[in-house]
Amino acid sequence: MTGLRVGWIGTGRMGFPMAARLAGAGVDLAVWNRTRAKAEPLGEHGAHVTDTIAGLRDRDVVFTMVAASADLTQVLGELLGEDGPGVVVDCSTVSPEASAAAREACARHGTGFLAAPVSGNGKVVRAGLLSVVCSGPRETYDRVAGLLAHLGRSVTYAGEGETARLVKIAHNLLLGVVTQTLAEITVLAEKGGVPRHAFLEFLNDSVVGSAFTRYKSPAFVHLDYTPTFTPLLLRKDFDLGLAAARALDVPMPVTALTAQLVQASVGTGRTGEDFAILLDLQAAAAGLELKPEDVTVDDGLGS
Repeated sequence: MTGLRVGWIGTGRMGFPMAARLAGAGVDLAVWNRTRAKAEPLGEHGAHVTDTIAGLRDRDVVFTMVAASADLTQVLGELLGEDGPGVVVDCSTVSPEASAAAREACARHGTGFLAAPVSGNGKVVRAGLLSVVCSGPRETYDRVAGLLAHLGRSVTYAGEGETARLVKIAHNLLLGVVTQTLAEITVLAEKGGVPRHAFLEFLNDSVVGSAFTRYKSPAFVHLDYTPTFTPLLLRKDFDLGLAAARALDVPMPVTALTAQLVQASVGTGRTGEDFAILLDLQAAAAGLELKPEDVTVDDGLGS
């Protein structure tokens, strides 16, 4: 693994810190981003910034972290060639159908393909707490497992084909449902006279608290909606998840209702903020005016 030459495509909110972890681990890394200026700071971590995707064709392994299925199709169209990379590892959240098409495109050019979506955001990546789930040929996974281990705290192999995509989509459905539920019960407690920080502190230290509810608590307490994951991205994942549910004949009534509430958050026009704005929508529906609370809140990430 130590001798692998690695490429990285996409240095946005997630891609940048993930690529930085590889570079910081001493990996021979070349990176490309549509806006070069966003990738150039990786040079401080020892990475080389290339001007073209084709410049990554000679790499043993190329990671992709892009926003949508169409973006993955586009970058692979420029990356794959007669002398393309040995393996493509896609960490994006795309549909199983797009993933299968990407796998087929790679196979036509003799390139291995691993679906490797992740759980977390930029802060989670920097804290070393990212989780990765992978699917594809076991031998392809074994070839890059050492690289994946640099990205965070856990890597799970979920089997052949596109099973990792379903795992990630299911994960993000739960993310939305939990956040909506957290918003509802937080508003209930506050309207009954309980400070948000006190309720969330109790919840996080109880048996139903989680790493996620603790991480989201500062946003709820301070009303800080600096984006880590936007309503638009969450809506995309709900669309993918409900499509999978229809295809598999799985009823998901709670998820379907949450999808409508996520759509309502998009309808407010606040699409550049974090999806934690679900709290604001719930408060408005309850006739409650929220104000930031000036208290220190532990996010569980050491921040």
